[in-house]
Amino acid sequence: MTIDQLKNTEPLDNFELLANQVVEGFITGMHQSPFHGFSVEFAEHRLYNTGESTRHIDWKLFAKTDKLYVKRYDEETNLRCHIIVDNSASMHYPASKNKSLDSLNKIGFSAVAAASLMNLLKKQRDAVGLSIYSDSYEYYAPEKGSGRHHRRLLSYLEPLLHKTSESGTETYTFLHQIAENIHKRSLIFLFTDMWQANRKEEELFEALRHLKFNKHEVVLFHTYDGETEQNFDFDNQPKRFVDVETGEHINLYADNVKAQYQEAVEKYFHHIHLKCMQYKIDYVPVDINQGFYSVLSAYLVRRKRLL
Repeated sequence: MTIDQLKNTEPLDNFELLANQVVEGFITGMHQSPFHGFSVEFAEHRLYNTGESTRHIDWKLFAKTDKLYVKRYDEETNLRCHIIVDNSASMHYPASKNKSLDSLNKIGFSAVAAASLMNLLKKQRDAVGLSIYSDSYEYYAPEKGSGRHHRRLLSYLEPLLHKTSESGTETYTFLHQIAENIHKRSLIFLFTDMWQANRKEEELFEALRHLKFNKHEVVLFHTYDGETEQNFDFDNQPKRFVDVETGEHINLYADNVKAQYQEAVEKYFHHIHLKCMQYKIDYVPVDINQGFYSVLSAYLVRRKRLL
């Protein structure tokens, strides 16, 4: 089953199973596409190095392959990864009327994407940590690779699918705090829509630069609803548009401002991309209507770069 098939058939009843199936659909799609250069067979062994202990050699595998492999364990990780999720009110747009994979809002998409990344990290025996913030630093867990830790992180991600938020945020404040918690070289994934009531762009990018300390690799998943937030695809009936974080509102006909809106948003997105290039931050635009492929493939690309 591919990710596109999952999009229309899977309810959100079993969060862990859903994330597993998203990953399996992704791997199947890679096998069927010209996406070459990455291993999608997630081995639980590594080659034996001469001189090390023979205690963990897999002798059954040696009998089959005539090569010496050492079993890997949860604490023996290749990579440290920290996932950061913006849980402010704007991430809870658009309102979801039915809870299924094809009607996720930005926070729901980010939660499923984060859980799917965790699934890939677990398969690779990589360590993962998690931070969630809104108007406070809601949750922090350091990078670990155990199954118990994995389940604990899922238990904090899953409620994001069902709860609402009216909290604003100053992302830069919490990114500085998170950066102080991540001490060793890590791959950092940030899910945010980059909308803030108080934009303070320089402070935001200074905080992103802080995440780059200690040779971290930072990937910004700029998460948005392409249909309405980018294309402004509304019918031309009079509507009230409300800022979910400040409560400010304006009444207008969408067609009267659509062209100017699209131009302004395109300019803003381009500005973010240029700033990321300047600070050597990987910028990945993520339209929640386009599935999870860009998120999961970004992990494989950046992982190969780090190892």
